[in-house]
Amino acid sequence: MIRALIVDDEPLARKALSRLLRLESDIDVVGECGDGARALALARSLRPDLLFLDIRMPERDGFEVVEALSGVSW
Repeated sequence: MIRALIVDDEPLARKALSRLLRLESDIDVVGECGDGARALALARSLRPDLLFLDIRMPERDGFEVVEALSGVSW
């Protein structure tokens, strides 16, 4: 099972992606959030296998989240 975290500052975009991913039997959406700072906290606590990151978000953008998580191993 692939554990996924959805990060997007637009609630409708998160909802749409979540709905699509829930149709996949091998993907478990373990969390959702709307900004980069919360994404870092959730990624560190939930330890997902896959991140769906929006590029432009409040607090930190998607690239900053990836940079902050580089080198992290679960």
